Amino acid sequence: MRTVQGAALDGLRARVRALAARRRPERAGRSPRGEAPLADRGPAVPGLGAAAPGRRTSARESSRYAAPAPAPAAAAESPARAALAGFGVLLRGLARPRPGEVRTSAAALRALRARHGDAPALVRTRSGRTVLVLLDPQDLRRFYAEPVSVLAAATPDKCRGPNPGEPADSADSGCARGEPGAERREASAEVLAAGRPVHPSHGPFLAALAEEARHLTGSASATGAVPLDLARARYAVQRAARRIVLGDAAAADEQLSGWLTQLRAESRGARAGRARAARSVHDKARARIAEYAARADGDTLAGRAARHADPTGTLDPVGQAQHWLLAMDAVPDTLLRTLLLLGAHPAEQDLAVAEAVAEVAAGPDRGELPRLRACVRESLRLYPVVPDLIRVTRTETEWRGVRYPAGTSVLVPAAFHQRDPERVPAAHVFVPGRWKNPGADQDIRMAPFSHGGGRCPGGQLGLMATAALCAEVLRGHRVTGTRPVLDPVGPLPATLDPQGIRLTLTRR
Repeated sequence: MRTVQGAALDGLRARVRALAARRRPERAGRSPRGEAPLADRGPAVPGLGAAAPGRRTSARESSRYAAPAPAPAAAAESPARAALAGFGVLLRGLARPRPGEVRTSAAALRALRARHGDAPALVRTRSGRTVLVLLDPQDLRRFYAEPVSVLAAATPDKCRGPNPGEPADSADSGCARGEPGAERREASAEVLAAGRPVHPSHGPFLAALAEEARHLTGSASATGAVPLDLARARYAVQRAARRIVLGDAAAADEQLSGWLTQLRAESRGARAGRARAARSVHDKARARIAEYAARADGDTLAGRAARHADPTGTLDPVGQAQHWLLAMDAVPDTLLRTLLLLGAHPAEQDLAVAEAVAEVAAGPDRGELPRLRACVRESLRLYPVVPDLIRVTRTETEWRGVRYPAGTSVLVPAAFHQRDPERVPAAHVFVPGRWKNPGADQDIRMAPFSHGGGRCPGGQLGLMATAALCAEVLRGHRVTGTRPVLDPVGPLPATLDPQGIRLTLTRR
């Protein structure tokens, strides 16, 4: 029997639905979460068919395709335009995606490609910012190959990379090819053993990871199951990172990690009134790192950096150590996603377990773990830490016969290309075996660690650390419960927020 309150609630719901239906046409074309959508006039796309073949046009000439003439009302309601309205989300640059944003951006990019083909598209936001979006793998190849004198890294806040090297799109990475930052980057590459699957200091590194992995698998519940979430993963990885970078003496220094976390938060949303406090925290963190680095063992990253020759006096070992600690913060996210995917795919988990068990007897060859590394790479393909790469032209450049002035922002939507079903087989499915194919690491569509001169020097060390942590978990436990629950056959979700991942480990 319905109550008076129930009837009133039903009436209120009906009024809300009616109001929403009335306002829906007004909101067409707006992007979610209040993001800046595309300009009302649509994207400014160079005239692909307007010029005669071979003719070189300039971006100024092609700007007539974004002329200030008002768009027809019908166009504003088209499905393509509705998809493009969400493209403003992509133009955040290097921020980490929130749930739903990657899917919205992919729909916008598909709409761009459907309307204009694979040619680069000059997209304008309401704020007036324009970005040249690369939609064809051939253009990606050029993007990664251009020297810093042509394409320099943009200057937004540095993003976290899934490795203890420079993030794929950090400000420093743009200086890596012939600028003052090149010497620092070369020193970092040597310390991190860039390109070597197993780091020269892998013995103490793997020992530290194995000891700290006990924090991932301890504290069983009354049923014998072990819960694993992001907080536990961060605690274990941060302890291991401090030992790898600064030595065992820094293992328990939670205050240092707190300072670094505070600095990252300040850099993302700094306010003028808090600059003095941020400087104080920065100075305290540097002083603490310098203390540890002064007595760091030669096998640590800080110890290896201290031994590096510095004839020009431009290297900053303390700053590099701080950067490596910050960069390792993305390992817990990747670790949880990889274990979640293995939990949803029992056959892959069985193969990973067999490799982890066999690796114990590998002796000096420990640390390779090719199958688990493939699982980590596949996790990064599906859920990249840096979804979009941005560069800024330093000189006039030409793309597909159209000239663009210096200062043009060029964007590679890496997350879109890595999951493009038109060019990537089983794009939305967990297939670690794809990374065992010859040349997979050079596939221009896949950029978990970027390519060319901007490639992350710590990529291999990051893979080694993440795969080793997975192996330590899987040797004695099985992932038997996961949240969220993933479909092992159907397409995987566009995003996986590590904050919402809950794993249940059961002893073997």
